[in-house]
Amino acid sequence: MKTTLSILIVAALTLTPGRAASNFPSPAQDINAKKGEQTAVLAGGCFWGIEAVYERLTGVKDVVSGFAGGAKNAANYDLVSTGTTGHAEAVKITYDPEKITYGRLLQIFFAVAHDPTQLNRQGPDEGPQYRSSIFYGTAEEKAVADAYIKQLNEAKIYKRAIVTTVVPLEGFYAAEAYHQNFVQRNPTYPYVVYNDLPKLDHLKKDFPELLARK
Repeated sequence: MKTTLSILIVAALTLTPGRAASNFPSPAQDINAKKGEQTAVLAGGCFWGIEAVYERLTGVKDVVSGFAGGAKNAANYDLVSTGTTGHAEAVKITYDPEKITYGRLLQIFFAVAHDPTQLNRQGPDEGPQYRSSIFYGTAEEKAVADAYIKQLNEAKIYKRAIVTTVVPLEGFYAAEAYHQNFVQRNPTYPYVVYNDLPKLDHLKKDFPELLARK
């Protein structure tokens, strides 16, 4: 997460993906509601902002910032930041599927949480650790993710093709404590102000029906 003035200016200019301004489509294919808590692991740039977005959704019980895609012994921030570990910064979302579906989580992922057309980067952050990935735990999740990416591409929701990868989840490892709830604890931090707070404004404006009542 870089915070120099020039980087922040670039970030401010690249916050909005090249997508349609309104009426972002829901997934045509979804998973039927199941009993009991479920989890989803998603990666799309710095985990601070993605965590903050999902923490505000109804039906979401917990969000943890961490790493996915690499080995357990490489799952620490300093190593992951080198871009050589295979890990991506990711979030693990625990949710109630009777209140919010997996498909809805993906809708927010593509519409609000990040720009899925940026390859191995997100805004001011560059490297494979900032890639866009959906880590699926079941065949149903993979099917829904693949179908939604195809749906969005065919509808030309973005000016560029989606580069999000859909890959099996081999493991998720929580990041250091200081990364957890970072946006909530640091709302005036420059990186947060330029990169993350606009995502929350977008969520409130375009998906008010999904906001948790707290």
